[in-house]
Amino acid sequence: MLAAAAHSHGDRPAIVDGTTTLSYAELLQAARRAARSLIAHGIEPGDRVAIWAPNRWEWIVAACGIQAAGAILVPINTRMKGGEAADILARSGARLLFVVGDFLGAYLPAQLDGLRPPTLEQIVVIGEGLREASGARDWPHFLESGAAVPEAAVDARVAALGPDTTADLMFTSGTTGRPKGVMAAHGPTLRAFDVWARVVGLGEGDRYLVINPFFHSFGYKAGWVAALLRGATIYPCAVFDADDVLRRIERDRISFLPGPPTLFLTMLAHPRLREFDLSSLQGAVTGAASVPPVLIERMRSELGIRRVTTAYGLTECGGCATVCDPVDDAQTVATTCGKALPGTELRIADAAGRSVDAGSAGEVLLRGYHVMQGYFEDAAATREAIDAKGWLHTGDVGVVDERGYLRITDRLKDLYISGGFNVYPAEVERLLSPHPAIAQVAVIGVADERLGEVGCAWVVARPGTAIDEAALVAWARGQMANYKVPRRVRVVDALPMNASGKVDKQRLRAQAG
Repeated sequence: MLAAAAHSHGDRPAIVDGTTTLSYAELLQAARRAARSLIAHGIEPGDRVAIWAPNRWEWIVAACGIQAAGAILVPINTRMKGGEAADILARSGARLLFVVGDFLGAYLPAQLDGLRPPTLEQIVVIGEGLREASGARDWPHFLESGAAVPEAAVDARVAALGPDTTADLMFTSGTTGRPKGVMAAHGPTLRAFDVWARVVGLGEGDRYLVINPFFHSFGYKAGWVAALLRGATIYPCAVFDADDVLRRIERDRISFLPGPPTLFLTMLAHPRLREFDLSSLQGAVTGAASVPPVLIERMRSELGIRRVTTAYGLTECGGCATVCDPVDDAQTVATTCGKALPGTELRIADAAGRSVDAGSAGEVLLRGYHVMQGYFEDAAATREAIDAKGWLHTGDVGVVDERGYLRITDRLKDLYISGGFNVYPAEVERLLSPHPAIAQVAVIGVADERLGEVGCAWVVARPGTAIDEAALVAWARGQMANYKVPRRVRVVDALPMNASGKVDKQRLRAQAG
């Protein structure tokens, strides 16, 4: 794909990131150079190589280099703490890690001190801030290390790739509280997001501000991969700041801007919104949370975005399964996730697995070319997710109308979505449990005007201890990614239990109001 794009678009800018601009031809060469360096470091086809960094041009070059070398990309969430990242590095068996140095006041490589798994042989720091005696290499020296590797070595690795070759291993948290690695192949990603890009109107010459993080399918596959498929220019955005984003839309004449509803709500609430020239903005895609119809209307009227659409997907189906057409009315775009992509089967099933009639609720099941290859080294979880007939059980409850449009109504699993990020209560509970004052904890999602939903932790204190709610929230910020941190804490004498001895979260939700 990258070679074809370089042939078609040559000198057209592929990435503009601050003072760095890479044309399509230059991106291809940079990716091949990264692949040669990976080969020089002994990376073999099928090896896992991780990236732990915010959106920036080196992320894309490293990712394309990893895949050109025949290796498997393992993205890591930049909001994770050292222990969370180390767990993914260990379980994936990643041999090399690309990591940013200084980010949001922290030196990320240092967070692995004492936690670095023995399988991680090399750390390469991208951007500024490599510290001496850290046991890491910087990006320029890493790239120089591949000079002796012939171009033919990369050609051989690329020639060995096929549509069914595993391209990436993306870890997504499960109801067990531990992330599971989702394996996806090259071919399905290219096929699905070529269709997605065409439907949403992303085209050659578009200027795409990618705010969705590259470690997530929304920023990776619906982000820079879709842009490269269509000949657009990628403008990476490392951290969302409404002022900065509005300035960049005006300065860089951004034309395409996907993101969760929180992003657009924040922009619309900006006190100086009318001072910015947003006339270049033509297309937007939102989703990942409930979307009020008024938001779609305001995006069209106040932000001037002509093409606004919504989509639905999950990591296990490659990130996208259904999408609305931008010409659909605001009510349809806001209240449904659109129709299934061509080549995707969608049905709604009852508890016994039988299909239900249009308009009836049931579990959303998907089948098609872009369903994951399975969970990494977890055959039991794979069998639980994908049945013998190839249907992926999403855990989401939905309704399909007579037009074939899907509407998500609930979740079978306990996950909630905070600011566009999936949060799994069992994982948050696992990370909270080591607190010395906590005897029991249960986490649920509760409604929040700005973020859609936030976590509410119900806590039982250990005998002889007391729990300060603000202090617990502060402690949690040091243990987990910020979006996972519960924003509310309720200290109770006991948690309600059901007949099987499990916490009755339905009662907790009722008590939370």
